[in-house]
Amino acid sequence: MSDEDADIILSELDDDELVQQMFDDLYDGLKEEIEEGVNILLERGWTPYDVLTKALVGGMTIVGNDFRDGILFVPEVLLAANAMKGGMAILKPLLVQTGAPRMGKMVIGTVKGDIHDIGKNLVGMMMEGAGFEIVDLGINNPVDKYIDALKAEEADILGMSALLTTTMPYMKVVIDTMKEMGIRDDYIVLVGGAPLNEEFGKAIGADAYCRDAAVAVETAKKFIARKHNQMAAG
Repeated sequence: MSDEDADIILSELDDDELVQQMFDDLYDGLKEEIEEGVNILLERGWTPYDVLTKALVGGMTIVGNDFRDGILFVPEVLLAANAMKGGMAILKPLLVQTGAPRMGKMVIGTVKGDIHDIGKNLVGMMMEGAGFEIVDLGINNPVDKYIDALKAEEADILGMSALLTTTMPYMKVVIDTMKEMGIRDDYIVLVGGAPLNEEFGKAIGADAYCRDAAVAVETAKKFIARKHNQMAAG
């Protein structure tokens, strides 16, 4: 099938069929089809926020659930996330213009001394797929870099990753510094990485340990909802 044929078929689908097709295309990591689907929905008068939440986030939720349940694996999730990014590139400037509501903002990075980033990248992409704004600091981050970014970006969440037993204690350094500065309670702190576990997360004072990207998304949503409820009550 030529690209032209694919375009014609997508544009002939009604809205509900097109969204279902986009779920399938996301699942299969088909970036061009996702970009095409996004453009068609926008042309039909969909708001950028509706395209994001109903088509892209809806599709990535399926991907996330199947990843969590062991049906999909990292390479397939990375492909899906890459397709999502194609759609997001079209929507981002439009979302800014329309001032659409966002789930929250997360600063994420691998800790000082650690240069592993596949897990972190996956979390970042999945979080973006769930409608969060992501500021990725990359690898080998000292405490100052995290704290400066949290303040400058007015973030809601700090995500720290480590893949080495030798670097994971640095997470405590960051959290302790936040406590000393009196800003620890201003942020939701999520930690993850292969050598970590729930006990470690509790011991260092993180809000939660997330064993994988799908859990990170679910956990972040839960904490953000709680934060919004507290603000509404206050």
